Amino acid sequence: MTKRGRFITLEGGEGVGKSTNVSFVAECLEAQGLEVVRTREPGGTARGEAIRALLLDPAPQEPLHVDAELLLMFAARAQHLTEKILPALARGAWVVCDRFTDATFAYQGGGRGIAKERIAVLEAFVQQGLSPDLTLLLDMPKEAATQRLESRLNDRQEQRDRFEQEQGDFFQAVREAYLARAEEAPERFAVIDAQYALVDVQAQIKETLSARVAVWR
Repeated sequence: MTKRGRFITLEGGEGVGKSTNVSFVAECLEAQGLEVVRTREPGGTARGEAIRALLLDPAPQEPLHVDAELLLMFAARAQHLTEKILPALARGAWVVCDRFTDATFAYQGGGRGIAKERIAVLEAFVQQGLSPDLTLLLDMPKEAATQRLESRLNDRQEQRDRFEQEQGDFFQAVREAYLARAEEAPERFAVIDAQYALVDVQAQIKETLSARVAVWR
């Protein structure tokens, strides 16, 4: 009987370095001989990426209603779970995902103000009890994260997406919602102080990963 793989998610607001550290986590696990599937939300599948494009498109001529945004997030997640995450876990692969449902509670809950009870109903319906085994929450003060985001956008000459265009109060609410989630589930979350240099952030991540993998294997 194949042993189920582990599901690891990375969370955090804009500018905290999730994408860079998704690759770092995957490489750490692959170095131990594990099959690793890297993915992201919203997205992860062809249909999921199409939904992602809708969600991130600023399209000022047609604002996206908050309920439509929430439902699109879970529509992409349903496809992602069925097509990619669940099959990978079933065959024993470890899945490393850039954002998952904690992001929905933080962005659509904390940022948009949707009641967490409404989000929880969709979570139960779509996920059928599935939850990450470990969530690495990259956390830093809003001001520092905003500076990093602006620096990245300027360096790459990128346009801001719908979420990146939000104002400071939105990002503060997102951060507070994330930290509240971590406080509610300390056995699952590891809060990583992301305001330091990358080498120091990755040292924190590696220490947390090593401890968890030693127990799981």
